[in-house]
Amino acid sequence: MIKTVWNKKLMNESYSFTEAEKRAVYKAIAQRRDMRHFNGRALNAAILQRILSAAHRAPSVGLMQPWRFIRITDYDIRRDLYAIVEKERGLTAEALGEQKAAFLKLKVEGVMQCSELLVAALPDKRDQHIFGRRTMPEMDLASLSCAIQNMWLAARVEGVGMGWVSLFDPEDIKVLLRMPKHSHPVAILCIGPVDAFYEKPMLVSEGWAQEKPLAQMLFENKWVYGHKSSDK
Repeated sequence: MIKTVWNKKLMNESYSFTEAEKRAVYKAIAQRRDMRHFNGRALNAAILQRILSAAHRAPSVGLMQPWRFIRITDYDIRRDLYAIVEKERGLTAEALGEQKAAFLKLKVEGVMQCSELLVAALPDKRDQHIFGRRTMPEMDLASLSCAIQNMWLAARVEGVGMGWVSLFDPEDIKVLLRMPKHSHPVAILCIGPVDAFYEKPMLVSEGWAQEKPLAQMLFENKWVYGHKSSDK
């Protein structure tokens, strides 16, 4: 029997990216932004195809590939999607109470300005996929989210803006787009050229929220309630 001896140092070096490649990957992650401002210029078809191909390379539980994308090319449908978003924007503002006025000042979508508009959805018949979902059925949503993140990073690498819009009633979208009964729309994706990328997440720049440090999200061995010093 031939024994294979693994040299961990050589293995790590052979699979590792070059330093320039590493910097490029981490740069794309750091500079990814949820964009709302688009300049309306056309998006090269080859770039859109590369962004969609990046989505299709995402990991998925049980290789179920639960992502479905509906490209919106009809102006009337785009306008109807905008109306659906505006309706939910108003309802969200009402639900926010004292924050209503501040919320209404925010630009929360770029549906009518972006060059490409897609609806990302989960398909029907998802319950047929048991592998990895028996106790965690939400893993189909996690898989679609991975695909959307791939799109975001690919778009940023291409110098293209992308925004995820979630202000809508899923049932309104299903009716408008004639989707199957048990499918589920998750995101309206606005994609297109922008004049500039935000230096910080827009909600931070607008004073709506502040990012929290990683240290507050990272526990060791057990869940930590409040400050680590107070954990018993």
